[in-house]
Amino acid sequence: NGLRPARYSITNDGSVYMMSETGVIPDLNEADIVEKGRLGPGQMINVDLASGEFKDNIKIKSEIASRHPYGEWIARQRKDVTKLEASAERIYDDTTATFAQGTFGWSLEDIGMQIQDMAGSAKETTYSMGDDAPQAVFSERPHVLYNYFKQRFAQVTNPPIDPLREGVVMSLGMTLGKKESIYAVSEEGARLIHLESPVLNSEEMNKIKEFADASNGAFGQSTISTRYDLADGPAGIKSALDEICDAAVEEVLNGSEVLILSDLAADQSVLDTTSYVPPLLAVGAVHHRLIEEGLRMDVGLVIETGGAWSTHHFACLIGYGANAVHPYLALETVKQWYGQDRTQKMMEAGKLKNISLEKAQENYRNAVEAGLLKILSKMGISLLTSYAGAQIFEAIGLGEEVIDRSFKGTTSRIGGVNLEDVASETVMMRPEVANAKMKLINYGYYKPVPRLGEYHANSSDLAKLLHNAIGLDKKVNQLNRDESENDGVNPANAADYEIFKKSLETAPVSNMRDLLDFESDRPSIPVTDVEPASEIMKRFCTGAMSLGALSREAHETLAIAVNRVGGKSNSGEGGEDTIRGFDISDVDDKGRSSSFPHLAGLKNGDSANSYVHQVASGRFGVTPEFLVTAKQVEIKMAQGAKPGEGGQLPGPKVSEYIAGLRASKPGVTLISPPPHHDIYSIEDLAQLIHDLHSVNEKAGVSVKLVSSIG
Repeated sequence: NGLRPARYSITNDGSVYMMSETGVIPDLNEADIVEKGRLGPGQMINVDLASGEFKDNIKIKSEIASRHPYGEWIARQRKDVTKLEASAERIYDDTTATFAQGTFGWSLEDIGMQIQDMAGSAKETTYSMGDDAPQAVFSERPHVLYNYFKQRFAQVTNPPIDPLREGVVMSLGMTLGKKESIYAVSEEGARLIHLESPVLNSEEMNKIKEFADASNGAFGQSTISTRYDLADGPAGIKSALDEICDAAVEEVLNGSEVLILSDLAADQSVLDTTSYVPPLLAVGAVHHRLIEEGLRMDVGLVIETGGAWSTHHFACLIGYGANAVHPYLALETVKQWYGQDRTQKMMEAGKLKNISLEKAQENYRNAVEAGLLKILSKMGISLLTSYAGAQIFEAIGLGEEVIDRSFKGTTSRIGGVNLEDVASETVMMRPEVANAKMKLINYGYYKPVPRLGEYHANSSDLAKLLHNAIGLDKKVNQLNRDESENDGVNPANAADYEIFKKSLETAPVSNMRDLLDFESDRPSIPVTDVEPASEIMKRFCTGAMSLGALSREAHETLAIAVNRVGGKSNSGEGGEDTIRGFDISDVDDKGRSSSFPHLAGLKNGDSANSYVHQVASGRFGVTPEFLVTAKQVEIKMAQGAKPGEGGQLPGPKVSEYIAGLRASKPGVTLISPPPHHDIYSIEDLAQLIHDLHSVNEKAGVSVKLVSSIG
């Protein structure tokens, strides 16, 4: 049952009724019911059709558990790798570590944002919504292979889990070794290496290697290097993959039960002369080759790599066949970051929590694990063992050769790069090729870096061109606008708009839509046959952006402007001020209103009320008044900007005004978890729609989902 709701009733004639909620069967007589119950997380019921016996959760599990001495089998056969304190010993000096980071595609942002947050506070970096950088296949800068993959996620019919409140049924435990057939039950099936965490450090890797000893489990183990000579050129990646896969098959046939794919370079000289097969490409190729040979269940795959540091990287590796990951360079980078003077000074100044090096490495692992749980929960999956090898991704920009080799079954709709392209892109990251002079580059993938970094569609330069076109002077504000004519707004300028338009047309390709154009097979119809602009504008909608994500001024201005042209603005989650439910009627001849003193250019009859009012899982700002003043109510099941994620408003943005609207406290981070806690089925969604109609019978109710394959 997992986390899906279920109720059951047993009547005096022996009938058993099960439904998602009480009341589904209207004619069921309460006087006839002899027993009622509900299924909690992980519980089940069973009706034995042969004997007619009803079995509850405890009876079923007691019966199964008593069939064999499972506990004794595990005690005798299973080897456990619990979390061990990470070593403080460095594998590289700072110069070599930085060179290695560069070859694997690390940038300054990865250390300054991700490693600092993960090691310093055991949390992933919080980003603002949306991603305006080009997709990896369109980027002019090198990208790691993971960036070509997008995670898929559940919506309604297979609802997400909340990893915070429902974590009791979730587990990241993994196993290594030869797995017994699910149809056979014997003591031999317990002979496995159980990992408490899929993220391993060097001490845990050494522990696994101890189990190769004949007196300590005798688990056959072997390591295959995924590095190849730079001199082989881009074509060398194909022969390297062949050799890796052939070696993997041979090792498993020779009795290996733990296979380690490693790109670890012993020293700078190895880094200088070799490249590597990207770890995701290597694990996918080995995983599928072993499946073809009928050997995959005979071995556990461990990826020892310098090319995994963010939670998405770990999710990709596990999703394409890895049973565990040893991120040696990420842990090395934590040590390097910890030892820097800047880090120590930030700890002394209280800007970072003062922690030990061991704690920093533990924090990093905890952050990765929390991220993995969140990724699992987006798909409604409880166990990492269920996610492993499940390939719940869509590829964008990978060609048929790459997909067929390592990612069979993954959707890649537009084709794209081949194996040699992947090899070339990998080499482009090397410091000597990138002209990095032994320093990491700031690629600007997350935050724009003017002139040097990645192109961003919503750049400050583009915004300035648009401001010029509409006559907006950013030097004018609420304090000095009275001194300026027309509140400091200049006349709109068609020439400036043409410059803005031209900059859009000549901008680098960022998304698939940039490659599309209109191509008609017929002449244009007369303009007189086209609907008037006033009718067309009714179909225009703003994105759902909450008051808090946007400033009050921006949020209200958007609503007023869209209402003027007859379009539809969306409140986003977080509610709206009750004053916005009424038309503005106190505007003076200067366009000022005492009700909205922070706005200018107003007219009597303007409305700041959003057409669409959004209801999300946090229920922030959702009051009867908020619902009855809506013309349409939108149930937010998924976010467009962060698919599969819940909304999050960082504490510093939660002002007294925002906190008042959301019935919260200033400075407290507000998170809407990915799922609606009361929507675990299509019936629950129908119930919420009914409830919203009951509050506002005139409003339409819509459900916000995110488009996905199929």
